Amino acid sequence: MSDKYHQIAEELRGPARELRSEIPDVIKGYAQLHAAATAEGVLSKKVKELIALAISVVNRCDGCISSHARAAAMQGASRDEVAEAIGVAIMLSGGPGTVYGPRAFEAFLEYQESR
Repeated sequence: MSDKYHQIAEELRGPARELRSEIPDVIKGYAQLHAAATAEGVLSKKVKELIALAISVVNRCDGCISSHARAAAMQGASRDEVAEAIGVAIMLSGGPGTVYGPRAFEAFLEYQESR
């Protein structure tokens, strides 16, 4: 298994840090939103990360896929749960989902293996 999605996350760190220094209040606000949206609630953190991973596929965002695949693995999502969430994303996004869905699955497996 490659470290492709680990590399994507690493590549984004520097530019994200630089942008954060330019717009700290925006990034701080987003971080607060992220923490609130993914907090344990009626839906578990794991379910929320599965939803976020599916939305990442629909939005065709490799950085988002990397982040939420990692978080889903950290929350203990199973291979089957991730596959089903990606199936819903494919249903809603059509052809592009058949490209980004496998990317998301590959990312999840990469992070799951490294746990």
